Amino acid sequence: MAYNDDEPTAPTSTGPATARPMGITGLPARQVQLTKYHNPVASLAPNDQEVLLELKGSSSTERAGLDLIAVIDVSGSMSGDGLSKVKAALHFVIRKLSDLDRLCIVTFSKYATRVCPLRFVTDDLRVGLRTLVDGLVASGLTNIKAGLETGLGVIDGRRLTAGRAVNVKLMSDGEQNEGGDARDVDLKNVPVYTFGFGAGHNPNLMEAIVRKSLGGTINYVADGANLTGPFSQLLGGLLTIIAQDVQLTVTRASTPAGDGSSITVTFGTLYSAEVRRVIVYLALDDKTGSRPYDAKVLMAQYRFTFQAQQVNSNPDVITIHRRWSAPAPDAARRAQVETELARRQHAELIRAARARAEANDMENARRKLKEAQKALEDNPDLQAAVNPTAGMLMEELRQLRALMEKGLYDKQGHPYAASSLASHEHDRQRAATRGKADGGVGLFNTPRMETYIEQAKQFDNNPQARCHFPEPEVVEVPPPVPAEPEVPPEVPRDMVAGDRRTLSVVLRVATAVLCLVAFVLMASGSARASADDSYGHYDQYSP
Repeated sequence: MAYNDDEPTAPTSTGPATARPMGITGLPARQVQLTKYHNPVASLAPNDQEVLLELKGSSSTERAGLDLIAVIDVSGSMSGDGLSKVKAALHFVIRKLSDLDRLCIVTFSKYATRVCPLRFVTDDLRVGLRTLVDGLVASGLTNIKAGLETGLGVIDGRRLTAGRAVNVKLMSDGEQNEGGDARDVDLKNVPVYTFGFGAGHNPNLMEAIVRKSLGGTINYVADGANLTGPFSQLLGGLLTIIAQDVQLTVTRASTPAGDGSSITVTFGTLYSAEVRRVIVYLALDDKTGSRPYDAKVLMAQYRFTFQAQQVNSNPDVITIHRRWSAPAPDAARRAQVETELARRQHAELIRAARARAEANDMENARRKLKEAQKALEDNPDLQAAVNPTAGMLMEELRQLRALMEKGLYDKQGHPYAASSLASHEHDRQRAATRGKADGGVGLFNTPRMETYIEQAKQFDNNPQARCHFPEPEVVEVPPPVPAEPEVPPEVPRDMVAGDRRTLSVVLRVATAVLCLVAFVLMASGSARASADDSYGHYDQYSP
């Protein structure tokens, strides 16, 4: 069933004025920024190079209005402490939304109920929403499929869609035992963020739902943990969406006109200060028989939607200067690349450990995690004391190893590993709760998320207090641009624009974490692919 009674315009509030975030007006000014990390100089001898492309959302106050559909389990297993924690978390969400945002609450037990239509969260509406949340009662079976279908019916029937960021937050503590399989629901590219609450939830189901969605995450909330923190972590992202439908296209720059073979990676939404990374591997041929030259090897271009308009960046050409010899890599630039390479290897080893644990081989599962730990310890660029990402990767391994025990893995280790792997995946690279929001693994957290997590702690300690949670001040901080070292000026004039005669480049884009994606540019035109495609047969092309 599709509903068509969403509120198309915000009514005038009669309550006290609230701090309303700036809406989206005008055309974007650097909403998304591209930073490149690579060695600018390579020798003429054959060698391999890596190029790290980093997309980052700007620290902008302009964001998309949020259409949030909260799909909440109120079956009998949620009675008592579980329902109380859900109510507290929803109260926090209601407090943080502004009249730029719309909220719809759907509950499910044996049947699904749309508790309130999709409405702008004005001060007047907050009073009614709090009353509705306080009146929730837990009883009956668990029909997750009906809950999802009802939430999607609200989305399908919306009259106001332009410029809106629609997201579904699905929370359940148990197994579906009524109404069929929620895996069969067509999510239609809607981001779905799942929250599996406690040891009784079905992590396989939550994982299957998220993997069908665009950009959603799997959030595991351990027994005894509050839901306010995990809900606030996600909300800190959803209330800072500054770009939608984000795509990055990498093209071979040295191909003749009309023969620019390329690959496009789709990321979905991008939060303020959030980062997406892609690694491109280059195999440079032996050119010791030629003179030094400047090789234009890649062209990167990104696009996104802003205020319901598509925005395209200017093509950004990546040049590597081929010289008789190459200087030592810049330490700061190398650290960025090494950190990303290590994170991807780390995720692959977690995946291998999970496979062994699923086969009840806990000893080898722990051995794989130990291998991942040693790889981090042995890398001089990844000392945890000075590299925050490395420190969080080490903590993630420590926590997961503790759960690789028979009798413990199924209830805690399995959902932890599922949450971790989805968080690390190429098209997500997004924060997710592993047990609890402040559990020491803040990978991919943005500053706003960290702020909201701290505010959630204050709220849980005294939910009745009328404390004011001001939005953090936004300070525009331009991304660091790697300094270009001096390049020996030994470039023949006729080759400065790029060598189309001799450069031979084999491209491999590492966009996936669980399996590295390979593609090679072909002589027969463009090859456009999703990040999950793999090319097994190819010929190297020399322009």
